[in-house]
Amino acid sequence: MTKHRIYSISVTSVYPHYVAKAEKKGRTKAEVDEIICWLTGHNQQSLDHQLAAKTNFEDFFAQAPQMNPSRSSITGVICGVRVEDIQETTMREIRYLDKLIDELAKGKAMEKILRK
Repeated sequence: MTKHRIYSISVTSVYPHYVAKAEKKGRTKAEVDEIICWLTGHNQQSLDHQLAAKTNFEDFFAQAPQMNPSRSSITGVICGVRVEDIQETTMREIRYLDKLIDELAKGKAMEKILRK
């Protein structure tokens, strides 16, 4: 079975779209970064390093310092698929991130997005 194309795309190439989506709805780059750091365990410095290194999605999630155990509480539909039903681990992590950015753009409070 071949890997999905998204795995080889750099996070850096998609990151500006996450920020633009958030900013278009009155949210900030800092909130996008907070979400990514919450999900992956990166701090701002290590996130900036991964973006500068143009790390692809597969490696970004594989090398994440500490994936947040609360991410399993992220549910809902993204791209027509229920996030909790995705079997392939890396794809599920990518869709978790997509879902969190969608929630940010829809105006949800950060406490709810970060499952606090």
